[in-house]
Amino acid sequence: MTNPTTAVENQSSTIAQSDLIAAIDMGSNSFHMVVAQLVHNEIRPLEKLGEKVQLAAGLDHRHFLDEASQHRALACLERFAQRLQGMSDKSVLVVGTNALRVAKNAKTFLRKAEKLLGHKVSIISGREEARLIYLGVAHSLADDADNRLVIDIGGGSTEFIIGQRFETRELESLHMGCVSFRDKYFSDGKITSVQMARAVVEASRELLSIRSRYRKVGWHHCVGSSGSIKAIAQVLIANEWSKGDAITMEGLNKLHSEVVRLGSISRLAKLGVRKDRLSIFPSGLAILLAAFDVLKINEMEFCDGALREGLLYDMIGRNQHEDVRERTINSLQERYLADRDHAMAVADTADILWQASKEPLELEDDQRELLRWASQLHEVGLAISHSQFHKHGAYLIRYSDLAGFSRQSQFAMAVLVRFHRRKINDALFSEYCTEEAETLKPLAILLRLAVVLQRPRNGETPNGLTASGNNKQLHLQFPANWLQDRSLILAELESEQAYLSKFGFKLTFDDSSSGS
Repeated sequence: MTNPTTAVENQSSTIAQSDLIAAIDMGSNSFHMVVAQLVHNEIRPLEKLGEKVQLAAGLDHRHFLDEASQHRALACLERFAQRLQGMSDKSVLVVGTNALRVAKNAKTFLRKAEKLLGHKVSIISGREEARLIYLGVAHSLADDADNRLVIDIGGGSTEFIIGQRFETRELESLHMGCVSFRDKYFSDGKITSVQMARAVVEASRELLSIRSRYRKVGWHHCVGSSGSIKAIAQVLIANEWSKGDAITMEGLNKLHSEVVRLGSISRLAKLGVRKDRLSIFPSGLAILLAAFDVLKINEMEFCDGALREGLLYDMIGRNQHEDVRERTINSLQERYLADRDHAMAVADTADILWQASKEPLELEDDQRELLRWASQLHEVGLAISHSQFHKHGAYLIRYSDLAGFSRQSQFAMAVLVRFHRRKINDALFSEYCTEEAETLKPLAILLRLAVVLQRPRNGETPNGLTASGNNKQLHLQFPANWLQDRSLILAELESEQAYLSKFGFKLTFDDSSSGS
């Protein structure tokens, strides 16, 4: 295992850990970490660490990560973890990308990774990865009102984004990467014209799905942001095949000819390719050649901003109440014509229940947001059908592209929405391990209760509610005469008692005027 490379000299020894933020990108080819300080709402990078882990190379034909790749990854994370000691959960974001999206044993690996790091790891979708890449690039370039096309060639996927300033217009993640293409076309170490042609053709076929849409939107300039594109740019500049610092199709064609002439990966060092980049250089070149040809790119500049920088700026937004996740929730409500006033009343009621039940149910602070988001989306399935709308809503939430959310968060929200009404049983949590299921079950119960308490749809919340109990039972104490004056809610609560009893959970309640 190679040692981490430090791109920025450590300047943070005298800075308190509480002043720092950090992001880790567990990519399919490399793992990267950046530690930074926030100064006047601007990020000041202090350390950048990176290691070639090549996680995607450890995926077997069944899409399981082998032991060797897991060992490389965990050894890298162990070194990264030393730098994260003392940092709070709100100041660290860790994400996994394509290799962990497709790995069938990702959950097992993630439990080991989270134990090492002391922080949760979020698996993000391809489109979310694209959004974060663009955010990192946009903050690294001069403000420009024109459209820009950003391309990032990763180990297992390649992201294409068109955006303007800090907002994206088109997002796409295509299933082609420098590691996966290497394993498919250059695994023998040879580079022939036939192998290169096949790789370029496959990449071109992938690009056909976005060609018309992207060219219609258009862009003023193009930016490359990945290690593969950086390596290509460095070789072009070193051999004077570039237009200044810009990558052009003419330069790529010259590079292509020279790579084929050399005929093997081991000989690419003659062009100035770094040793750790040799094996994936021709596959990255094939993908970039296809992109230039299919999308008719004139020239491209390289930018150091990438996913890890995007994570830092996304974190700042979350901590300064500019959370893209809130915009996503509002957009989903609008798209599916949800009753937003009622959804907010349910969310407020769920929050009252959460605060009252936090100690008896041993709830964690990060669960509060999850409960609120699920509450706001609990009726989106009505846009499809009133019959079993909780199931429709769960499907929409689980399989939509939701900006700002990890796959785990989307699935958890979908689970809560799926179980917010009708029958609830342990079998419905079967996709979770026991520990994960036990953290979601009390949230499902609180959402069910919030929906019951808002059955009249009048927006009235039970202020003054208190609760006691444990993970198997909950007693709700309402304000005096509150239930007595609301016979419909009382009847609904009694019905809910029966549902929860069959689930192995005891619910009791009173309002100082009537027993439970």
